[in-house]
Amino acid sequence: MSHRTGSGLAAVSTALLAMSRHLEVRDVLKTIVVSARELLDAEYAALGVPDDHGGFAQFVVDGVSDEQWKAIGPLPRQHGILAAMLHEEKPERLADVRLDPRFEGWPKAHPEMSDFLGVPVRDGDATIAALFLANKRCPRPAASRGSGCAFTEEDEELVTILAQHAAIALTNARLYERSRELTIAEERSRLAHELHDAVSQKLFSLRLTAQAAAALVDRDPARAKGELQQVAALAAEAAEELRAAVVELRPAALDEDGLVHTLRTQIQVLDRAHSARVTFGSSGVRALPAAQEEALLRVAQEALHNALRHSGGDRVEVTLARQGPGAVLSVTDNGAGFEPRTVRSAGRHLGLVSMRDRASGVGGRLKVRSAPGRGTTIEMEVPGG
Repeated sequence: MSHRTGSGLAAVSTALLAMSRHLEVRDVLKTIVVSARELLDAEYAALGVPDDHGGFAQFVVDGVSDEQWKAIGPLPRQHGILAAMLHEEKPERLADVRLDPRFEGWPKAHPEMSDFLGVPVRDGDATIAALFLANKRCPRPAASRGSGCAFTEEDEELVTILAQHAAIALTNARLYERSRELTIAEERSRLAHELHDAVSQKLFSLRLTAQAAAALVDRDPARAKGELQQVAALAAEAAEELRAAVVELRPAALDEDGLVHTLRTQIQVLDRAHSARVTFGSSGVRALPAAQEEALLRVAQEALHNALRHSGGDRVEVTLARQGPGAVLSVTDNGAGFEPRTVRSAGRHLGLVSMRDRASGVGGRLKVRSAPGRGTTIEMEVPGG
């Protein structure tokens, strides 16, 4: 194996590792494009995901500034050489794309491109995207600068390997996002049921208490006053139940407020809504990848739900602290606890399986420490970015 081939495969390996670290589709697309451009030392790279209407659902570029991209205008349509990559199974390597009969020109603000390499990204028999590279950087004699130095057969082989693994990474990211959407839908359904049960019980009690107060107004005003005070208390509890549930149902504003602020706000609401004391502390936490922040938030919500609804404790402590480039979340209650080794079925009931899945899904891990009569601690670690 030549030194050039060995270094190329090492670069492919580095690119594959970079792709495997991301779970969001947009992050995976960007990593594929950046990795391909760096791998072949090209001036420009792009990746297009087709829609069903002759255009592109997503089109990610690297090597073009934001100002240039805005000046170019709308996303390209599926035509010319771009369409060829979506409808053909083989790569296309051209010394000068402008001389190809399929070339149909480009917008005024579009940068000049000559040597071209296009590779379909295929999942089985379906083309799910197309990868484009242009203007390979290499020494060019002055007389041939206009025609470029062209991509090589070895370049084509390397980027084809990259495209094969890109298909896997992109498919996994799409499955992850779909799974997350289903999980969120399940959580909303669970919360809706809990909201219905909790508020219905409060309103039923409120109705009976109000009826009792009305019956006592004339013959025992003092008792009627006490019943009316209970009505006010029940109404306040119902309002807090509703408020806490709405906070959980509302999509967390992680992009705007960050994980620490979002957690603190939700925990303050829960502290007011429940008789147990709920506290939060954070230390040195930095911004984390979006998927990791969302996983931490959802695990915190699930663990808090367990502690407040099932533990019977009067204190719940939540901490979030920096750990290397990542973070560690801890939710501790002083409730009844349980024996982790003997609660396989209860583990599912308490959401431990889903919490472990969330942690492993973002490269983290979940620890459960509990014992009968000694409370429970749920701890989640994530690696950071």
